[in-house]
Amino acid sequence: MRVDDAPFDAEPRVVTGLSRRETEVMELIATGRSNGQIAQHLFLSEKTVKNHVNRIYAKLGVDSRVTAIDLWLERAAREEPRHY
Repeated sequence: MRVDDAPFDAEPRVVTGLSRRETEVMELIATGRSNGQIAQHLFLSEKTVKNHVNRIYAKLGVDSRVTAIDLWLERAAREEPRHY
C-alpha cells in the first residue's frame, strides 16, 4: 500500500473509502477544477490525476464528473455538524 492509498482518518468522508490523495482530488473536482488544474495544484502528472479520477468514480459508483460532484456535495451537507 502506498502512502497515498492509506485511508484519511481525519476526514469524515472516509466512509466513501477514498484514499487521502483521492479525497484531495475529489475536493478539487468539487470546486470545478479541471484535471490539468488539479495536476498543477498537486504537482502530479495529468495522467496520474486521471487515474485518481477513475478510481474515485469506481469507489463512488458514478460514471461522470457531475454525478461525482453532486454525490460529494450531498454527503458533505449530511456530514456538516449540527448546532442545536
